[in-house]
Amino acid sequence: MTGSFRKKLLAICLGCTLSGAIFPVFAAEEVPVTQPGVDNSGDALLKQGKYLAVAADCAACHTDPQTKQTFAGGYAIHSPMGVIYSTNITPSKQYGIGNYSEQQFEQAVRHGIRGDGSHLYPAMPYTSYAGLTDQDVHALYYYFMHGVQPVDQKNRETSLSFPFSMRQAMWGWNLLFLKNKPFIADSSQSQSWNRGKYLVQNLEHCGECHSPRNLMMAATTGSDALSGADLGSWYAPNLTSDKMSGIGSWQRDQLMAYLKTGHVPGKAQAAGPMAEAVTNSLQHLSDDDIGAIVTYLQSLPPVSHPGQAKPTGDFGSDATLAGDSAVRGTQPLGTALPADLSGKAIYDTTCASCHQTSGTGSADGYYPSLFHNTATGGNTPNNLVSTILFGVQREVNGKEVLMPAFGPGSDVQSLNDQQVASLSNYIFKQFGNPQLSVTAADVKTLREGGPQPFLARYAAAGTVVGGIILLLIIVLIVVRLSRKGR
Repeated sequence: MTGSFRKKLLAICLGCTLSGAIFPVFAAEEVPVTQPGVDNSGDALLKQGKYLAVAADCAACHTDPQTKQTFAGGYAIHSPMGVIYSTNITPSKQYGIGNYSEQQFEQAVRHGIRGDGSHLYPAMPYTSYAGLTDQDVHALYYYFMHGVQPVDQKNRETSLSFPFSMRQAMWGWNLLFLKNKPFIADSSQSQSWNRGKYLVQNLEHCGECHSPRNLMMAATTGSDALSGADLGSWYAPNLTSDKMSGIGSWQRDQLMAYLKTGHVPGKAQAAGPMAEAVTNSLQHLSDDDIGAIVTYLQSLPPVSHPGQAKPTGDFGSDATLAGDSAVRGTQPLGTALPADLSGKAIYDTTCASCHQTSGTGSADGYYPSLFHNTATGGNTPNNLVSTILFGVQREVNGKEVLMPAFGPGSDVQSLNDQQVASLSNYIFKQFGNPQLSVTAADVKTLREGGPQPFLARYAAAGTVVGGIILLLIIVLIVVRLSRKGR
C-alpha cells in the first residue's frame, strides 16, 4: 500500500460467485429534486455537465497522476481485493466511451454495467450515482461527448485473484445492495435541504467513505449512515450532528470553510482522501451548494461513539507547552535517527521547526496547531499516524499545502514503525487525546493499508469460511427474490 489518497479505498466489493447472469435494468424515473436551472441548449448542457463531473469527482479517479491525461484512466485504486485500474472515459472510440449511446452511459453510471455488458466493481460509486436525476445524467453524457477531448490511451487491465476476478459475481451483490430508486425530494423540507441531501447521498457520494460497511462491504444506509468509518489507513469521521463524536460542535461558517478550503484554524485540516475531495471537487462548488450540504449534514440525527470525552477538535490548549528542547537541532534531517530516541526527541527533531515546540504551529496558520485538531483528538489514532506516514497534499485556489511524509523511504526524514509510534504517542499525550496510543505493530498495519476487512480475509476460494459465506449469500438472494415475487 502506498500513500496514495484514494477516496474509494474500501469501496471494491464482491457478493457471490454466481456466473452467467444478466443484471436486471430498472427504468429511471424523473426525479423532482430542485437543482440549478438547466435548459437543453448545447452551451447550458456543456456547462452543467462540467459542473456535475466536478461535483461527482470524476477526474480524481479517472486521471493517472503520472500521465496527467484528464479522464483517460489508468489510476491505481488500491482495494483489499487487489489493485483496480480506472478506465478511459474520454470520447475515444478506440479506448474510451466514444461509442457509448446515452442509454449505455446511463447503465454504467447508475447500474455499474459497462457498454459491453460486463459489471463494474463498486470502486466506481454507482451505488450512490443510482439516484442521479435523468437531467443530470443527460447533461453528464453531453459533456463527456462534446466537452472532453478524446485521448487514445489504452486501458490498464484489472486482474484480481479468484473469486474476485469474476465480474459476474457482482450480479448477486447488486441484487442485495444496489438500490435502484432515484432520489425523490421531501416536500416537508426546504429546497436547500433537499439539494444538500441529493449532493451528499448521490452526486458527492459522501457515504462511500463516511458510512460504516457491513460484512459484505456494502455501505450502510440506516441510522448509522455517515457516522464515520475506517477507510484503509485513514478514518473518515462522523458527519452526524452529535456534539462529541460528530460535527454538532461546529458552527455553520466553520463547516462551509472546511468544505471549501480543507482548513479551519483551531479545528481541523483536511488530509488523505478528504484533501483530495477538497482539491478536486468541493472547492469548485457554488456557495449555495456548499451551504445546502451543510444544511443537510446539520440535520442528521446524532450518532455517538462510546468513550468520547469531549468534541474531537477540543483536546489540548495553548497552555499545553512542551517546554524548551534539549535536543532540537542536534539530529539533522535526513540522517538515521538513533533507534532509542524518545518521542519528544523525535518531535523536536522532525516536527518542532514547523509546528513549534509548543505545538501552536505558525502564526499565519499554514502550519496548524496540534491541539484543537481533529487528527490528534477523537477516539482513533489513524489520521495522525497516516499523516506522519503519508504526509498531506492539497491545493486550494492555486495554492498548495504540503507536509512531507515521514514514513519509510521519506525524502525528508525516514522513521521506522517504532519511531512513528513513539512520535504519535508523544503528540497524543502532549497535545491531543491522552487516552490514545499506538504500537509499532499498529503503525505497520496502517502503513500497509489498514486492517483487512472480513470479506477480503475469508472469502478466498477453497476455505471453509468462504464456502459458508457463499451459502449465506445464496440464501439471502433467494429470500430477496421471493420477496420481490410476492
